[in-house]
Order: sequence, then structure tokens, then C-alpha cells
Amino acid sequence: MSRAGGKQAQLESTGEAGRFQLSGDLSFETVPGLWAEAERLFRGSGDVELDLGAVARTDSAGLALLVALTRRAAQHDQAIRFCHFPEQLRAMARLSGLADFLQLAPEKA
Repeated sequence: MSRAGGKQAQLESTGEAGRFQLSGDLSFETVPGLWAEAERLFRGSGDVELDLGAVARTDSAGLALLVALTRRAAQHDQAIRFCHFPEQLRAMARLSGLADFLQLAPEKA
């Protein structure tokens, strides 16, 4: 768990191999701790599925975390898939030109 200034975020295993859940606020305050936790949890896990459905709020640091996790996965010959992508993050990824890099599924009409 990463906590700063009353805000918290958590990255934890769902109990299924390679499946993790990210929850809370993704911010400049919480992302460094989440990165360290991801390094620990993802090491040796094979392909990764990251559920973002419990992310409450985010700023650009949250988007940067997902980019860094995608790069990390590629460097370790892992695939990473994001599911339940929050609309706020989706909009930021689209506006910054990162939707394709993060392999986001197209929005449903």
C-alpha cells in the first residue's frame, strides 16, 4: 500500500496467477510506492492482467505508471493487459496519444 498525505492506493494480487488489482488514488504522491510494489509483485509472474476498476482518481502520474508498467513488461518478455480501464484514464490516454501503446480496446458505442 502506498499512502501519502491521507491519500492511499494499493496494488495486490487477486490470488490468481498473474492477476492483480490496483485501487485508490493514482497520484504523484502514491505512484512511487506503487511502482516499487509492482516491481516486487510482477517479478517472475509471467503475463500480467491488471484490473483498474477500483481506481478512484488519477492524475498524469497514474498514466505514467501504466506506461512504465507496459515498458517493464516488454523488457521482461511479459504481456500486460489492463481491464476495467476508468474513463478518466482512458480520456487522458487518448488525449496524450497513448491509447494504442497501452493497447486499450476501443470504446463501446
